Amino acid sequence: MATEDKNRATAAAILPLVGGAANVSSISHCMTRLRLGLHDRSLVQDEALKAVPAVMGVVEDDTYQIVLGPGTVARVTPEFEKLVEEGRAEAPAPAAPLTAEELAAQGAEMKAARKARNATPFKLFLRRIANIFVPLIPALIGCGIIAGLNGLLVNLGWLPSVTPALAAMASGFMALIAVFVGFNTAKEFGGTPILGGAVAAIIVFPGVANIEAFGQKLSPGQGGVLGALGAAVLAVYVEKWCRRWVPEALDVLVTPTLTVLISGLVTIFGLMYVAGEISTAIGTFADWLLSNGGAGAGLVLGGFFLPLVMLGLHQALIPIHTTLIEQQGYTVLLPILAMAGAGQVGAAIAVFFRLPRNESIRRTIKSALPAGFLGVGEPLIYGVSLPLGRPFVTACVGGAFGGAFVGFFNQLGDAVGSTAIGPSGWALFPLLDGNHGLGATVAIYAGGLLVGYLAGFVATYFFGFSKDLLAEFNVSQDPTATPATAPDPDPAPAPASATAKEPAAL
Repeated sequence: MATEDKNRATAAAILPLVGGAANVSSISHCMTRLRLGLHDRSLVQDEALKAVPAVMGVVEDDTYQIVLGPGTVARVTPEFEKLVEEGRAEAPAPAAPLTAEELAAQGAEMKAARKARNATPFKLFLRRIANIFVPLIPALIGCGIIAGLNGLLVNLGWLPSVTPALAAMASGFMALIAVFVGFNTAKEFGGTPILGGAVAAIIVFPGVANIEAFGQKLSPGQGGVLGALGAAVLAVYVEKWCRRWVPEALDVLVTPTLTVLISGLVTIFGLMYVAGEISTAIGTFADWLLSNGGAGAGLVLGGFFLPLVMLGLHQALIPIHTTLIEQQGYTVLLPILAMAGAGQVGAAIAVFFRLPRNESIRRTIKSALPAGFLGVGEPLIYGVSLPLGRPFVTACVGGAFGGAFVGFFNQLGDAVGSTAIGPSGWALFPLLDGNHGLGATVAIYAGGLLVGYLAGFVATYFFGFSKDLLAEFNVSQDPTATPATAPDPDPAPAPASATAKEPAAL
């Protein structure tokens, strides 16, 4: 009961700071963030929101996103939804309704404000891809952990009567993941979800083994999630075409039939083969890249992942991860990319020591570090390294060194992979898998984290601050504090007007 009260209290603290129930147009959540659609962005009190104990940070994109962390967000969101519903039910009727012209002007203004940022066609496409795959992550995590547990029991020879059941639990979702991808794709692109799932189900149906296309027999699952994605998109366009041309009296019979028939034939005699070739090429290229240039590839991937996250471009990797998990049982890219978070943690610890007088930033670091070790990097990114400027770059350096470490062992033939996507940092340990035993895989990944922590710390401590940057930020934010309460590691006169919240230039 105490936990429920805490979650409701968090929701109750957030609601008035985003303008109340009447200002909330939509509510959803991902792994770490409460995502809100808002009628009027100006009603949000950003600084007050950041001061709520459970809030790790805020991010503004197509929705207003409040970072609460994994687990917490899934518990706070239902309470927040209840409070919004209660608030709307109790809200008094407006004194005077807006005119049609006023409503149109207000709507146009809100629409322009929401789309002004990050609304390029490419980013919108990547956002759609994320909307398709992100809902699948909890199942991927749960099945991945069960798969790891099953593998451990099999290797130890324990519970032989239970391991087949665990294998079924772990493999069932992956065997049908194409259906879920098809369902979500049709939903995202404006079609009937069940028709997208029906067309995608053709890909995993065992009977396709009796069909020949392009001079060879098809294999169940050929094309995988990429084939399901393409099949469902095609089904949406066929369905929309049918809705325009089929008479309403015949729509209920003709539209679903033509949608499945046309999309199914194209899928069987085209998409499955093409998507299968693309999927195979992705797996082959990933193996080749890490086998021949593992250290260099890890350096680049680990070093540039944080900027990709900042730009939203990391979403393009989700189908690639899923394809590798389908083919090989794990993705070799995620453990390398996870090193970016290790560099971020090391950089934050260095900032903690370099700014002994800035109580505000040090409090943020102390509260955000536990989440950072578990792979939740937003609080450290948006609350520490990005506003400071240089430490964001040196955090990337830490990620590059950690990625190079893991990539080097991949180059030596010790593949380190993850059986699911989503977790990072220490939270990735239960999902690790490889080709040389769990002990070696865990040791390599742990070594990469340590290298990332150390490199991020050293790079930030020695190169993350100029004298001007220290002078601006290494000042007390507590008006009652004495300026000399802590030694200055780089004594430089700080101007009396210096503040700790203005972003610094690189």
